[in-house]
Amino acid sequence: MTHASSHRPLSLDLASESRCVKGFTSTRWRIVDLTPGDGGPWVLTLQLYLTERAAYRFNLDAGTPRLFVRCGESNGEPRPSAITASQDVVASWLDGEQQVLEVAMPLALRAWLEAYLARHGEAPDEGRKKKRQGAGRAREQTA
Repeated sequence: MTHASSHRPLSLDLASESRCVKGFTSTRWRIVDLTPGDGGPWVLTLQLYLTERAAYRFNLDAGTPRLFVRCGESNGEPRPSAITASQDVVASWLDGEQQVLEVAMPLALRAWLEAYLARHGEAPDEGRKKKRQGAGRAREQTA
C-alpha cells in the first residue's frame, strides 16, 4: 500500500464569530475553508486506518458526511492538531474534553474514502462477531 492511498494533506482556515447573548459575548470558531493540499494557514494530514472502516462507512452513509478537526488552544484561539472522518475517534476526543470543529466533507474526499473502502473491503460487523465469540460460554462454565 502506498503512502498516498491512506494519507491526504488538507489545508484549512478558521474564522471566529462573536455573539452577544444577554450581555455576555462569546466567540465561536468554525472552519471556513478546507481544500486538498498544503497551501493553507493550517495543514493537517487526514490518515485512514483499516480499524476505522465501519466508522467511515457510517459517516459516508449519513445525510451530510463530515470531517472533524481537533483543536488545542493558544491565547484563546484554536490550534488545529488532528483531522478525522471517524465519529469513533471524535467521541474519544470529546471524552478527553478536546475542542472539535466539524465541516462538510468535500466531494473529492468522499470519493477518495469510498475508493479506500472499495480497495480494503468493508469492516466486519463487530456486533455479530462478538456475539459469536461469546456464544456457548455459559454452557462451558456450568458447575
